[in-house]
Amino acid sequence: MKDKYIRISVIVLLDALLILLCGWVALALRFDGFAKVPERFRTPWEAFVPIELALTVVVFFIFRMYHYLWRMITTRDVARMIGSVMAAFLVTQVARYFLGYDQPRSVMLIQLLLEIVLLVGMRCILRFYQVLVYDVRRPKGAERVMLVGAGEAGHILVREMMTDRHFTGTLMCIIDDDPQKWGLSLGGVSIIGGREKILSAVQSMEINKIILAVPGATDEQKQELLDICKDTGCLVQMLPHLYQLEEGEVHLSDVKDVDIEDLLGRTPIQLDEQKLNEFLGGKIVLVTGGGGSIGSELCRQILHHRPKRLIVVDIYENNAYDLQQELRIQYGDALDLKIEIASVRDKKRIYEIFENYHPDVVFHAAAHKHVPLMEDCPEEAIKNNIFGTYHVVRAAEKFGVKKFVFISTDKAVNPTNFMGATKRFCEMILQSRKNSPTTFCAVRFGNVLGSNGSVVPLFKRQILSGGPVTITDKRIVRYFMTIPEAAQLVLEAGAMADRNEIYVLDMGKPVKILTLAENLIRLSGYEPYRDIDIKEVGLRPGEKLYEELLIQGETLSTTSNEMIFVERQMPIDPDQVMRDLKELDRAVTEKTSPQELILLLRSMIPTYRSPEEVNAAAEEHTAAAL
Repeated sequence: MKDKYIRISVIVLLDALLILLCGWVALALRFDGFAKVPERFRTPWEAFVPIELALTVVVFFIFRMYHYLWRMITTRDVARMIGSVMAAFLVTQVARYFLGYDQPRSVMLIQLLLEIVLLVGMRCILRFYQVLVYDVRRPKGAERVMLVGAGEAGHILVREMMTDRHFTGTLMCIIDDDPQKWGLSLGGVSIIGGREKILSAVQSMEINKIILAVPGATDEQKQELLDICKDTGCLVQMLPHLYQLEEGEVHLSDVKDVDIEDLLGRTPIQLDEQKLNEFLGGKIVLVTGGGGSIGSELCRQILHHRPKRLIVVDIYENNAYDLQQELRIQYGDALDLKIEIASVRDKKRIYEIFENYHPDVVFHAAAHKHVPLMEDCPEEAIKNNIFGTYHVVRAAEKFGVKKFVFISTDKAVNPTNFMGATKRFCEMILQSRKNSPTTFCAVRFGNVLGSNGSVVPLFKRQILSGGPVTITDKRIVRYFMTIPEAAQLVLEAGAMADRNEIYVLDMGKPVKILTLAENLIRLSGYEPYRDIDIKEVGLRPGEKLYEELLIQGETLSTTSNEMIFVERQMPIDPDQVMRDLKELDRAVTEKTSPQELILLLRSMIPTYRSPEEVNAAAEEHTAAAL
């Protein structure tokens, strides 16, 4: 704070000296030298100078002339400065007139012009210096950057590149598809043409980084640009969509590395906001596993619809704490958030939480989800996934929960692994409770990009360490969606849920894991197999080569949202589910071996098959198609 006052004091002193100089020079120019200035003009000028300085400084403070960051001056700032100087000059001339300190009009005009040049110019000198030495000050080997987009966002980024001390690259050229801009320049950098110039410019200018500054572009337009850029070998970065930028403002800090989800080109989801507000607005909402990647995003999305209270239940306190701090910073005192550290396996603790808060809506996202680990530890999957879900289901019924949404997975469809089988059993628990006062539903979706333990963070770590990138099998195909997309569709499905239904999300087109790895390497600025190798390590226990299609017309019916489908109901005997639960409880209590637990659950789920059987059938089908 002390430094700020010292800085302002120095600028005020400089302003005073320059104003004094402007008046002196104006008189000298008018009368061919200050010595020749008539006494009737010199004496009033000398007498009025202190008043003029005081009035000018006051007006400057009112117009915030001492609050500009000189190295970040913009053309808009310059216009405001000129207006401030003219306003101050007008005030002083009015005072001069009423106090009787008249000067020739030519002197006043010359003084005004000089003040505009010197007072504004002084504040712009640092900015001019930075522009002039922009290329000189970049170190050798610095990033050579191409900017795609010469609109308002591009203009702001160019300005920040030239003023931000932390940006050490050199902006080599700008690309824009508007022919009217070709041949022009932005901040002294040429706009060389449209997207067809990207590949040739990268080679001729030795560019190693591309920034996409087109936040208003559609997903299809961004997809087309990314398809071009990923073949350049450059590191590719981009600005998010305008709706992801706070209040539509654009800053250099908003530029982020392009993630593989940007290549999916999925259309933004259209939600029924009114239905979601009715579903969640003013309600007490509880989320189990709320600190996880899906659970935490559910919490963020739920808060958009103004619930009365949000309760987050999680066993891992670090994730829960991080989420708590994030939401408190965002919502402040307006947020009624409760964090409960608890395991869904602890029946007594879960019942205490439900009795204390009496939630209206429950999203059950707590689960063990890693396929290979659950193959090795099936007892833990039974305790956490099956009995944890059962405890939350019973607590929901006992304490008056109106709607219960269970987060399931595509691996519950004809499961080939123990984790997927436990999820299918949980679905059966929900489907069996036909006469419950609580409305139950399950939502199935596939792989979520960027979630904890997903393949993309693993690939990124491997790329950062120089490779190799490891995939289990080059033939593997998966369905993907982003974390926000999954959370939004879960909320929408929960809002439309009627009774014991299983909702299936449209996962879009299947993605080959090999292609995903190659594109992620290219987007990081490397060439697959040359800079970073890709190696097969073999299928993991319980892993399918091809995830079965989630959307099959003969088993699914449509809903009001074209991305959400309802699976045809299968008859589930509630008495049989209870007998199976008792048998699983006995097996866990008696420390049954992992292999026996797998066989036991397989006997309870008719669609549970071995991965070897499913993969062999898939390979036969592929061979027959060829």
